[in-house]
Amino acid sequence: MSAPSRTLAADILEATGINAATCYQCGKCSAGCPMASESDLRPHNVMRLVVQDRRDAALAEESIWLCLTCETCSARCPNACDPARVIDAVREMSIAAGVADMPRNIAAFHRAFLEQIRSNGRLHEMGMVMEYKLRSGDLMKDVTNAPGMLSRGKLSFRAERIQGVVEIKRIFEKCGVTP
Repeated sequence: MSAPSRTLAADILEATGINAATCYQCGKCSAGCPMASESDLRPHNVMRLVVQDRRDAALAEESIWLCLTCETCSARCPNACDPARVIDAVREMSIAAGVADMPRNIAAFHRAFLEQIRSNGRLHEMGMVMEYKLRSGDLMKDVTNAPGMLSRGKLSFRAERIQGVVEIKRIFEKCGVTP
C-alpha cells in the first residue's frame, strides 16, 4: 500500500467531520463499550491510532470489526469525538484500501439482517437466524438454544411485513444495496 499524502486524521475529518485530535484519551468510551473485553483495542485506542497517523495499524486491526456500533462510546464521550463513527469510517477505509475484508461471520450477519429488512420492512428474527446460519456456515452452533426460545415465544416462524415494503425495496434499489 503506497503512503497517502494526507494523514489518517485528515481523512477521518473529511469523511466524518470529526476531529480525532479532540480526543484526550479519558477512556470513558472504552469503559462503557460492551465489546471491550473481546477486543484487543478499545475505542480510545482506535482514536489514538488515528491521531498518531498509524494508518496501517488502524486499517488492519481486527478489533474494528468487533464494534457493534451501539454508540455507547459516542454517548459517553465528553468531547463529542464520536468514536463509533470514526471506527465505522476506519472500517470503510480498510475495505476501500484492500487491507481487510469484513470477516465472514460479520458479513453474513449484515447480509442476513439487510435481507430481512428488504424483504419484510422489519426484522424477522427466525428468518435472520436461518439466513445467517446458512451464510456463515455455523449451522449447529448454539442450536440447543432454539427450542427454549421457541417455547417462550422469542422466535416466530411467521414473518410480519410492514405495509410499505415496496418503498423499502425501492430504497434498497436506489442505494444499490444488495444483501
